[in-house]
Amino acid sequence: EKALQLFSLMHRSNVELDTITVSAAISACEKGSGWEQALQLVLLMAQIKVEANMITCSAAISACQKAAEWERALQLLDTMARSKVESNTITFNAVISACESGGEWEKACALLNVMSSSEVESNTITFNAIISACEKAGEWEHSLLLFGIMGESQVEPDTIIFSAAVSACERGADGHSALRIFRIVASSNWKQLGTASSML
Repeated sequence: EKALQLFSLMHRSNVELDTITVSAAISACEKGSGWEQALQLVLLMAQIKVEANMITCSAAISACQKAAEWERALQLLDTMARSKVESNTITFNAVISACESGGEWEKACALLNVMSSSEVESNTITFNAIISACEKAGEWEHSLLLFGIMGESQVEPDTIIFSAAVSACERGADGHSALRIFRIVASSNWKQLGTASSML
């Protein structure tokens, strides 16, 4: 809130504001869990004709993600696309995590497709959030399919992802797939995940 007040004071005092200044203010809002203030600053940027960039928008999206405001996060991502502002892995991961927090597993999965078509690289954090979203929703088959896609994409899993995948098998009463995953973990040959889709 103090960052927003300072921003308004600088604007009223005719102090020159630029992308760096506003980005710093939005980052302060993000760290203070001020997602509403972060969005206000993004809107103010358009009004005073200060150009938004990837850092600015990503910070605002991150603020929304921390508050589980998945709809706002998606809106910001859409605004970035329409404004030709580049998105990166961090940006998408924040939106996907927001969808996970909101129980929107289908939207989280759809964002993975958007990343692929936009040639944005996915990573362990990406799959962690999406598989977790599917597992929480009881979509165990989707979790296993994502597990397979992860192997094909050569993205190395972590303990959290393995646990989520096994938990998904438990929900689906699929002991065969759970055993297969345990064997992959034991052998440390995570590249075998590329054949995980054949487990279904």
